[in-house]
Amino acid sequence: MSISVAKLTREFVYNGVTFPDPGATFSPDEVRDLYCAQYPELTTAAIDGPTTEGEVMRFTFVRAAGAKGAAQFDMHPEAIHA
Repeated sequence: MSISVAKLTREFVYNGVTFPDPGATFSPDEVRDLYCAQYPELTTAAIDGPTTEGEVMRFTFVRAAGAKGAAQFDMHPEAIHA
């Protein structure tokens, strides 16, 4: 029985678009920063993964969902109508 070594290739996915790996020396954070020039919304994206499928390591950029302008108040209806 012999052991074989296979090199995993990395892929980066955002919103259904697959980006090629710019180089193994780049960390996933650095890859995200590189693609921010084309996709500014990646600036605040989280990185999910890697998930391994065969010989591919897939990292997914997940956009941070926020409620811009939405204030969070502890509303008590009884205090409003008092």
